[in-house]
Amino acid sequence: MKYMATYDLMETMRVTNQWLGATAQAMGAFPAAGMTANPMFKMLGAWGEVTERAFSRMVAKPDWNIASVVGEDGRDHLVEVEVTLAKPFGDLIHFNVTDRPEKPRKILLIAPMSGHYATLLRSTVVSLLPDAEVYTTDWHNARDIPVSEGKFDVEDYTLYLVDFLKELGPDTHVIAVCQPAPLALAATAYLADENPKAQPRSLTLIGGPIDPDAAATDVTDFGRRVTMGQLEGTAIQRVGFKYNGVGRQVYPGLLQLASFMSMNAERHSTAFTEQVMRVAQDEAGEHDKHNKFYDEYLAVMDMTAEFYLSTVERIFKGREIAENRFIVNGKTVDIGKISTVAVKTVEGSEDDISAPGQCIAALDLCTGLPEDMKASHVEPGAGHYGIFAGKSWRNNIRPLVLEFIDANAAAPKAAKGNVAPLKKKKA
Repeated sequence: MKYMATYDLMETMRVTNQWLGATAQAMGAFPAAGMTANPMFKMLGAWGEVTERAFSRMVAKPDWNIASVVGEDGRDHLVEVEVTLAKPFGDLIHFNVTDRPEKPRKILLIAPMSGHYATLLRSTVVSLLPDAEVYTTDWHNARDIPVSEGKFDVEDYTLYLVDFLKELGPDTHVIAVCQPAPLALAATAYLADENPKAQPRSLTLIGGPIDPDAAATDVTDFGRRVTMGQLEGTAIQRVGFKYNGVGRQVYPGLLQLASFMSMNAERHSTAFTEQVMRVAQDEAGEHDKHNKFYDEYLAVMDMTAEFYLSTVERIFKGREIAENRFIVNGKTVDIGKISTVAVKTVEGSEDDISAPGQCIAALDLCTGLPEDMKASHVEPGAGHYGIFAGKSWRNNIRPLVLEFIDANAAAPKAAKGNVAPLKKKKA
């Protein structure tokens, strides 16, 4: 599978379906079609509109679309997205709320690199902007990065987080969502040994696979069933000639999307069928619920092959973070050396991607942290998306996270030796 031809074949299929959708939409829009009472042309045009939109979104990077924030003065303040630190595989960006006094809370929201763009956290950013200075990691699509920029694996990802934390300074509060949770923990431990003064004030881990074996899901089962040779042979392809990253080995976003869709094929099929009917009946809108969700969901990005494979091999199969033997830049990272950074874990009771038990395992690894600097929360009835962007986040989890941040805003005192492992408490 590691050929440009297979990558270009997928892109050809995508473009063909986009063209078919556009053609059907145009045919349904001919004035002559309105001369007949047959609803076929109306349905054809509706199917074409939904199809063209879906397949065109698969290669488009969504905009943040955060225009303004209402300040304490009651005025709308414009939001400018600024690059704080630019790097080849991802930037550190700041959502600068103009004409507003700087907020005392400084939050680094670490977005996952798992097939979607950082804009998947748009609603999370919007919910935090009124109360904090918000920064996030804006990972780049691997297909657009020239081969000359070199590799990017889990160690490089961790070192990027280290550089971002050094750039922001020690008064930062980190929130890591899903995939980056174990690597955010490793980056904090790396700083605890190499540059303790650059460590953040607090670290909130949301729905991340710290110990994938703590609770089985389809994701962990897949990691166990497939060998690394099978995964490399079937999932990895080379970027075709259409993009700047031509020749780079990647795990294609379109392949990841196919996997996502197959997990809930019936639900997605029903959603698209119903949307076609709404368009045909003139009941759909440009920014209706369906389009708002799928414009983001269908926008996927390629991951470098080395990042994808090393994540599966070292985080899921090898459990290097769970067993506290993760190596970065030739040095073993000891999570037990974290002694001044407050750590909180958040899980959803109905999370079928990172099930309850996987994330809270981080607290047992922080053997050097006092008990009063550890906390955990399991949100009843919440799934994976809900714990960082849904109703559960807005109504329950966000207030708890901000409370945790405020409780640990003061500069920490140096810890005196290690303490016994925590009896997990809830907050």
